[in-house]
Amino acid sequence: MSTEMLMAVIAGVLIIVLANTLSKWIGVAGPLILVAIGLGISLIPAVSAIAISPQIILVGVLPPLLYSAAVSAPAIEFRRDLAAIGGLSVLLVIISSLVLGLVFFLVMPEIGFPLAVALGAILSPTDAVATSVVRRLGVPRRVVTVLEGESLLNDATALVVLRTALVAVAAGFSFLTTLASFVWSVLAALLVGAVIGMIALRLRAWVSSSTANTAIGLTVPYLAYLPTEALGGSGLVAAVVAGLVCGQGALRWLTPEQRVSDKLNWQTIEFLLEGAIFLTMGLELYGIVQSNVDAGERLLRGLGLATLAFVVLMVIRAVYVIPMLSLQSAHAKKVAREQIDGGRNRSERHVRKKRADLDYFDASPLTWRHNTIIIWAGMRGAVTLAAAQTLPEDTPQRDLLVFIAFVVAAGSLMLQGLTLPVLARVLGLRRAGADGPPREEVRQIDRELRKAAHEASRHHALVGKDAQPFSDEMYALPRAWIFTPPDLPEGVDAADALDFELAQIGVMRTRLHELGRSGRHTTSALRYVLAELDAYEISIELRRESEE
Repeated sequence: MSTEMLMAVIAGVLIIVLANTLSKWIGVAGPLILVAIGLGISLIPAVSAIAISPQIILVGVLPPLLYSAAVSAPAIEFRRDLAAIGGLSVLLVIISSLVLGLVFFLVMPEIGFPLAVALGAILSPTDAVATSVVRRLGVPRRVVTVLEGESLLNDATALVVLRTALVAVAAGFSFLTTLASFVWSVLAALLVGAVIGMIALRLRAWVSSSTANTAIGLTVPYLAYLPTEALGGSGLVAAVVAGLVCGQGALRWLTPEQRVSDKLNWQTIEFLLEGAIFLTMGLELYGIVQSNVDAGERLLRGLGLATLAFVVLMVIRAVYVIPMLSLQSAHAKKVAREQIDGGRNRSERHVRKKRADLDYFDASPLTWRHNTIIIWAGMRGAVTLAAAQTLPEDTPQRDLLVFIAFVVAAGSLMLQGLTLPVLARVLGLRRAGADGPPREEVRQIDRELRKAAHEASRHHALVGKDAQPFSDEMYALPRAWIFTPPDLPEGVDAADALDFELAQIGVMRTRLHELGRSGRHTTSALRYVLAELDAYEISIELRRESEE
């Protein structure tokens, strides 16, 4: 790496940190500030045109970003809104690609219908990074869940449609070939992603070195992405699936130290990669504009076509979201009620889970206000720009098509990102401090865990690390509730007492796992309590080592 490149990377990191700090002062989302900074830098005459290879974003940046988002995804809520998420991430992308393709073909007949559909596919997916703007608004969690689920999966749909359209440009269109390509792309991703995720969990459970364990974790998204792409599948979907598997298996297979380390590492990686993507979007402006000027393209025409595309996208999204999300929620509630009513043929646990699902739908309905936010929050981002730059060099009017994609992506981010806080406030959906889990729910889970630990102690059911039961004297020790170190009488071994505390934590973690499978609590509350347990167990382990 050259000195100039190293200095550019350092400057980029500092700009990302500055933008994040500035966003808290002025109340504007950090990604929007980074796009503006990038735009400003690109317009400085002394700065030469910057062009980032789309493969850097598609292969180097998106797999870890999507993996990181999937690891922390609210799996319980994803399952409940799977129909809505699937409709937005698959059906809406296909509809948008075809309708936009028809519009572009009518106004630009010289590019042909397959290439017009390819441009529609480029503009159709919402961006996983862009939803970070929505997450900071404090809107209801169900809205954020639906948007995050959509943005995690729709990239793959759009890229498959893009790949198919480009093949049709060269060799003609075949419905059966297109359908088979799409099905294989998804199936290969599901299989490879799940296998890699399970192997990674077991390998990390076997490796004792914390440093080596972290190194393995960082490779997982690429281990899922690369073989899937080689098989002709969607590497991005594979990275998402691997992330979901690792996120859900972390409680069973990873140690508290590994979970805490993973959380910090991926938060840092996500922070830097998100910032780099938005900054890069702004920096590429001058080069894209210059390419269009050199090619003799009229920028006003590109701006007009981008505006038309944006309007069409929002109309399609509104027409789809308003009826479909309401119908899908009603259908999900109907299915849950039917399974509860037919409970005699199902296990009690299944019926309880369906009751919890029904309570979730009743407590968090998707009204017209929520649908309005979902519609307006469908921002385009770096995936749109990177996908546009993968168009072959001999593509007719390639520079104009890339310019249209950039204007739609950057304009969407700036317009919708800046107005979303106002819209959320007008609709009465913006709440301060809504990012954390509900406090009452956390307290309820905490009471359940303390009760489980108390019952295990009362029945002398705790077992130490060496699988040996504790002495009656240990159970007879006067002690407060968990999280408060006991006052040890003289002569009692402190290491044994700490082992007793660790055994109680083990009981509480088992109970937490049971609560998670019951579906009665939100993912955010369960993970908050798990993080508390992990932190306390780490502190106990450190004290135990000092005692030894």
